[in-house]
Amino acid sequence: MINIIGLGYIGLPTALMFSKSGIKVVGTDFNTKLVGLLTDGKLSFEEDGLEELFQEALSNGIEFSTEYQKTHTYIVAVPTPYIKDSKKLDPKYVISAVNSVLDVCEKGAVLIIESTVSPGTIDKYIRPEIEKRGFVVGEDIHLLHAPERIIPGNMIYELENNSRTIGADSQDIGEKVKGLYANFCKAEIVVTDIRSAEMSKVVENTYRDINIAFANELAKICRTDNMDVYEIIRIANMHPRVSILQPGPGVGGHCISVDPWFLVGDYPDLTNLILTARKINDSMPRHVLGRIRDIMREHEIKDISKVGLYGLAYKENVDDTRESPTLQLLERMDEHLAFGVKVFDPFVKERIVDHQFMNFEDFINEVEILVIMVGHEHIKTNMDVIKNKLVLDTKNICTFDSSYKL
Repeated sequence: MINIIGLGYIGLPTALMFSKSGIKVVGTDFNTKLVGLLTDGKLSFEEDGLEELFQEALSNGIEFSTEYQKTHTYIVAVPTPYIKDSKKLDPKYVISAVNSVLDVCEKGAVLIIESTVSPGTIDKYIRPEIEKRGFVVGEDIHLLHAPERIIPGNMIYELENNSRTIGADSQDIGEKVKGLYANFCKAEIVVTDIRSAEMSKVVENTYRDINIAFANELAKICRTDNMDVYEIIRIANMHPRVSILQPGPGVGGHCISVDPWFLVGDYPDLTNLILTARKINDSMPRHVLGRIRDIMREHEIKDISKVGLYGLAYKENVDDTRESPTLQLLERMDEHLAFGVKVFDPFVKERIVDHQFMNFEDFINEVEILVIMVGHEHIKTNMDVIKNKLVLDTKNICTFDSSYKL
C-alpha cells in the first residue's frame, strides 16, 4: 500500500494514477472537508480526464483519510511556499508531514518527497528530523526525492508521458522506486542523487522564468517606442536558433513564480540574472495597471468600476488561481486605492474576490474596458460579444484590430 500525503493539484492525480495501476492507495490530507468530499465521490477541482480517472480509482478501492497509515511506502506532496522576506523555502509543511509519517511507519519504509524543494533541503531539514527520532536513514527509513513534473490543464498526459527523476542515496532503492513509478510513467525515469534531483527541478522552472522575463522586457521596450512586440518576436523566431516566448500580464502558478526564489534565497550573491527575471515578471501586473490608466485617460473614463478583468486563473482553461497575475494586479490596485474593478472567470466557480461575477453576460454589460488576463477558450469563442468594448488584450488573442496590447 502507498500512503500519499497531500491531496492537492499534485498529490491527488498522482494517487489516482497509482490506484489506476492496480496499487492499493490511501490518500491523506489534514483538510477534513476535502477528505469528506473525495470520500463522497466528488472532486475538489476540474481537470480534463480527471473525473474518469477518479471513478476508475474509486472502483479500484482507493481510500481517503485524515489519518496517516502504517505502511511501507509514503509519497509526500504537500505545499512548499517561500518566505517573502528572505526568499528562502519554508519547509514547515514537509517537516510536519515527515514527522507524522515517522509516528506510524513500518521499519524499512520508503519515504518519497515529491514536493518541490530548494537544493539541500532534504539534507538540511529532512534527514535531521528522521535522525533525531532515532531512525537510521538507509536502514530504518529509505529517503528519496522524486519531484513532480506536471502542470494543471494537462496533468494526466504529463503524468504518463513526462520523464521523471528519482533522487536516492542508494542506487538499488532508487531502481525499486523507479519501478514503482513505471507502473504509469511511460517516459524515461532517471535515477540520480538526491541533491541533483532537487536542483534539476528548480533549474527547470527557473529556466522558463528567465525566458518569459525576456519576452516581457521586450514588451516594455516596444511599448516605450510604439513598436509591435508580437510582430518583432514573430520575425525573430524565423531564425532557426531563436525561440522567443510570448509576453503576458505576469507569471503565476506554484512552480515558475515560486521555485526561482529558492535559488535567490539560498544564493543571493550568485543569482543576479535569476533575481532580475523574477523582478521583471513580478512587475508585469503593474505594467498592465499602467496600460489600463492610459486607456482610461485616452477615453476620459474616470470610474475604475467600468474596468473588468477577464480571468482569475493563472493559466488557460484551468481553475487554478495560485499566484495568478490577476490576483497580483488586484493587490496593486488595492495599494493605489483603486477599488471596484469587476472580475469574471468561467472556470472559477466560487467567489474569491470582491466584485466577482458568476455570469459572463452580466459582467460584460457592466464594463466599458475589458482586460483579457487569461486566454481561455471561452473568451476566444466570444469575440463578437466583446468587439465593441475597449479591450486591453494582454494575451494577444483578439481577432479584431481595435484592441490595445501590452
